[in-house]
Amino acid sequence: MKLNERLRLIAGIFVLASVILGATVHPYWNYFAAFVAVNLIQSAFTGWCPMMAFLRKLGVHE
Repeated sequence: MKLNERLRLIAGIFVLASVILGATVHPYWNYFAAFVAVNLIQSAFTGWCPMMAFLRKLGVHE
């Protein structure tokens, strides 16, 4: 898997997990979904994503 594909997978898992947790555990988990969305939006404008930097540090390459 390439870096961008892994990034989309991780973002999808984070959003899905936080929505499920928000519905079953506590609604505050929805703020985590909003945090992921804001990061995706800012990365569309700036070209920089914190998760991509983290994945690169882990050794994931394109």
